[in-house]
Amino acid sequence: MSSTNRTVVVTGIGATTPLGGDAASTWEGLVTGKSGARPLEQDWAAEQAVRIAAQIAVEPSEIIPRPQARRLDRSAQFALIAAKEAWADAGFTDKAGADDSVDPDRLGAVIASGIGGVTTLLDQYDVLKEKGVRRVSPHTVPMLMPNGPAANVGLAVGARAGVHTPVSACASGAEAIGYAIEMIRTGRADVVVAGGTEAAIHPLPIAAFGNMMAMSKNNDDPQGASRPYDTGRDGFVLGEGAGVLILESAEHAARRGARVYAEAVGQGISADSHDIVQPEPEGRGISCALQNLLDNNDLDPAEIVHANAHATSTPAGDVAELKALRKVFGDDTDHIAISATKSMTGHLLGGAGGVESVATVLALYHRIAPPTINIENLDPEAEACADIVRGEARKLPVEGRIAALNNSFGFGGHNVVLAFRTV
Repeated sequence: MSSTNRTVVVTGIGATTPLGGDAASTWEGLVTGKSGARPLEQDWAAEQAVRIAAQIAVEPSEIIPRPQARRLDRSAQFALIAAKEAWADAGFTDKAGADDSVDPDRLGAVIASGIGGVTTLLDQYDVLKEKGVRRVSPHTVPMLMPNGPAANVGLAVGARAGVHTPVSACASGAEAIGYAIEMIRTGRADVVVAGGTEAAIHPLPIAAFGNMMAMSKNNDDPQGASRPYDTGRDGFVLGEGAGVLILESAEHAARRGARVYAEAVGQGISADSHDIVQPEPEGRGISCALQNLLDNNDLDPAEIVHANAHATSTPAGDVAELKALRKVFGDDTDHIAISATKSMTGHLLGGAGGVESVATVLALYHRIAPPTINIENLDPEAEACADIVRGEARKLPVEGRIAALNNSFGFGGHNVVLAFRTV
């Protein structure tokens, strides 16, 4: 089947995050304003300048059998858990072809990671140095590959239409979902398992981010450390986990009577070409991504009532994003309820776009916008640019068709904006 305008819908969701071991508990944590950040208790944390992180709420060892887990990097474990939940949530009970509900040749998987199997790489290098060549695991290479999570998810569901791994730093998870939308829209696939994963809570990444001055050093108050838009924000809190959507052509979903959470409208992509780390201060690249989304998709700006912002709690990035929204939408930005869910989950890097897409879809499905927590003193620039959902969740319009954005940006100047809409 070849087409360029097929409607794409979300029929399944899955997540494992610092707020909960599945999508339902994660959503409950988001709506109630729960923080997943806590002190690091590992021995190596004592010498770090940053001694807090948003660690996973439910360890994979409680879900994945030990023999299988030993062959999977932590990032792949997260992806597999979230993907299996999403797959079952969509109503699929077995691998593609086994129950005749999905043709494996029409099934794809796009699972992103910003860093990949970094813990496997570093841990096995320690084994090499301390115990010698013969003790290095023979599974090291397939475990450390950035495409390992996607490959394992593809194997689990039997995907043969294509298995892909976008790597665009903290925009990776959103780019994966955007790529999956295009796979279905252009006729390459009928169903795609898409999202992002990350597992980088390890002494080296924490030391590196800490020395970059990118992470909060508010070690005495972990749950209050991630504070987007607050005048005292001093960097992000590193998180871990995965979020996955099942995307499906509307025709395929209708044929099998699937429940539909939302329409996946499309994506807008751009690059800043400004700096390898720092965001373009006026948000010009973000504005281009937003305009690209509007120009190339059937989306009325008046429908957009909510945005899950990238907002990592860094001094420069938070406001640049809001300036971009104001530039593209003008005064209509006042009617977009902005949520910064990283205030609760921490920043999942390449997994952020996946988890935040799950949050965005559920916000539309339940018509409620999660709060941004930890704002004690709202930055005047933020207050002038946007309507921030603060303190507690807010109801979205209960009637009519509404849409929402999920924004993700990454080191290197990668900008990805996704749009979802009620059905």
